[in-house]
Amino acid sequence: MELIKAAKKALIPASHVLFDTWFCSPSSLIAIKEMDYDVIAMAKKTPKMHYLYNGKMQPLTEIYKQNKKRRGKSRYLLSVEVVLKKDDKSIPARIVYVRNKKKRKDYLALITTDMNISEDEIIRIYGKRWDIEVFFKVCKSYLKLSKECNSLSYDAMTAHTAVVFTRYMMLAVENRQTSDLRTLGEIFYCITDEMSDISLIQAFHLLMQVFLDTITDKLSLTSEQLDQLLEAFMAALPKELKGRLLLCA
Repeated sequence: MELIKAAKKALIPASHVLFDTWFCSPSSLIAIKEMDYDVIAMAKKTPKMHYLYNGKMQPLTEIYKQNKKRRGKSRYLLSVEVVLKKDDKSIPARIVYVRNKKKRKDYLALITTDMNISEDEIIRIYGKRWDIEVFFKVCKSYLKLSKECNSLSYDAMTAHTAVVFTRYMMLAVENRQTSDLRTLGEIFYCITDEMSDISLIQAFHLLMQVFLDTITDKLSLTSEQLDQLLEAFMAALPKELKGRLLLCA
């Protein structure tokens, strides 16, 4: 919660807070909602955590058993609206049950406090956590985020995390520029291959058309005068250009 408060104070633009089952509880979801952020998280499948559904406090597993599941290739199995309660506070939430790709007969449950987005959007947004997981894996395993600093001070840990993240970004940029085929240089060449250059005759034709339109508008010349002006201009051109641009003229 301290990190979220710090991000809010720093005016970091965000609409949703994503996290896994470790932080997912009705109390944390309600607290974050009171800070004007919505949550999309992986809910815990534990009998100790209950949600108000059909007028009764029930765990995720019991809610799942009571409803008919979607068939076919749907991205999710079930979507239900519940109420999160903690002491005298309560907020609405939506639980989306999705298939567990690792265990086809099992399911995962996503929960959100944002009631205005679709189930597909909930799944899409939560899927962004995978890139975050990879990022943390690299930072913790290879850049010594977990063992390099043993301080118990919150400020020291925050500073050390910022240093490790900066180190990661520097290495990521270096990797992108030296070994990743998607570097900016490669992107530039791909774009130039897809968008062919305009030919010299086409370019000259466009320039001449703009030139003639401007003269006509500003000087109010007749068509005969324009033809004479164009012929004089062509006659003054070098022979190499005159031969190549004759068709354009």
